Amino acid sequence: MSDQTQAPENLPPHLFRQAVAQSALAISITDAHANILYANDAFSRITGYGQEEIIGHNESILSYRVTPKLVYETLWAQIQRQRPWNGLLVNKRKDGNRYLADVTITPVVNDQGETTHFLGMHRDVTEVHRLERQVQNQKTLIESVVDAAQVAIVLLDEQEQVLLDNQEYKKLIGDLGKEPAARLLAALRIQMGDTFTRAYQKHKNIAAREVQLETPSKATRWFSCAVSWFEEQDVGADAFYEPTRRHYLLLTIQDISELKRQQEALRINSLRALLAEQERIQGLRETLAGAVFQLEGPLNMLSAATSMLERRLSAQGAPSAAGDISSSALDEAISKSREALETLRACIPDNDDETLQLIDINDVLVDVLKLATADLLSAGIVVEWSPAAQSAALPAHPAQLTNLFKHLVANAIEAMNERRGGTRELRIACTVHGDHLDVTVEDTGPGVPDEMRYTVFQPFFTTKGARKQHLGLGLAMAQEVVSRHGGTLDIDPDYRSGCRMRVQLPLTKGGSHV
Repeated sequence: MSDQTQAPENLPPHLFRQAVAQSALAISITDAHANILYANDAFSRITGYGQEEIIGHNESILSYRVTPKLVYETLWAQIQRQRPWNGLLVNKRKDGNRYLADVTITPVVNDQGETTHFLGMHRDVTEVHRLERQVQNQKTLIESVVDAAQVAIVLLDEQEQVLLDNQEYKKLIGDLGKEPAARLLAALRIQMGDTFTRAYQKHKNIAAREVQLETPSKATRWFSCAVSWFEEQDVGADAFYEPTRRHYLLLTIQDISELKRQQEALRINSLRALLAEQERIQGLRETLAGAVFQLEGPLNMLSAATSMLERRLSAQGAPSAAGDISSSALDEAISKSREALETLRACIPDNDDETLQLIDINDVLVDVLKLATADLLSAGIVVEWSPAAQSAALPAHPAQLTNLFKHLVANAIEAMNERRGGTRELRIACTVHGDHLDVTVEDTGPGVPDEMRYTVFQPFFTTKGARKQHLGLGLAMAQEVVSRHGGTLDIDPDYRSGCRMRVQLPLTKGGSHV
């Protein structure tokens, strides 16, 4: 047998002594009562005791009171059963400083099965323990900070499996169901398209973006989501010489639903104020224009009568002094009346110069329903809203169109309020047909008689009576708005379950008038 393969019993005894003496581990050999018989140099370096100072002393010289008594009882119970024991002890050096020792004690048994000695090996693991505790403390601190954050935080691996989350994220699970992160990332993919794919593949951060989620039987939820990436080196043994990196995705989620609701409420209130002002100005326009129109009729008749009188006087020869006076007075009255009419006409506000914009009628109708929500609820009216399945965008004046449909919905609500009992339903539908779109507003009110189908669009015509302070300008103004957009507004004569107003608007810019 070669030197490399010779059995341990054939090795020279001094080799064992040298191996023990030169070992980097602190090694001591004691008798059966733990009295030290031998200690190597590493033992002296760690404990501070020289060979002559430690030999003959009990191992308990190293013990320190902070080690629980139970640990020593367990130690002795184990080695007395002739089984090795391994554990951590707080030891004391010669200078009084403490250190944490990773100790292994092995009983040495003779041929008769008796424990004659103990082999003790230990190493100072104080620094390792400090680093472990430091890492653990930092981990606990980070987890506490993450848990205390007012935004939901979730850490995902490259397969988008959740590795770590906080309390706010757990609340989202209760609200949205299992793994909200997957739903939000899917929504971001749809919203951002290729931009998200490129950023995801290259592990680039994505700044906060608003994401909308529909929840069954609940209000729409809005979230601000940001994506951050970081990498970690693999701590496995295989990666010691060939480092590999793992990428992790950190998704932060802030619920901004309440903020969006406040913004929407502010927008609707601003829109309501804008429409009210526009309606007031439009009503003033129509009132003054109607007044001018009503006054021009009698004035024209007076002018015609004056002309007839002058011709008659001329036919009778030289006019008398009384005739001259009468003719002059009438001419002056007519002149003053014309001046008054021109002054009144000059007081008529100009048409709104609202900018022409590309708007979606679906959005306009949703805003109208929001504006009318309080009235609809108080009247107990059920609304059926059927938006266009495709884009219903057209160039238009937003506030004018909003006011148009606001008038139609308000008229429908008033009509159903006048009719006692029966079904109260409001149905609004938007449909796109090639180069134009149709919007129908149906109600279950008393309807409009056939003989009034066109009369109701005349200025100052109303069936509600002056006692309700209706000027009869609503449908007239609605008709003007539709005309300015190159469309039509009429009442469907074939609808007998109430009233159906039909609005047809062109989708091309050419059909709209500024």
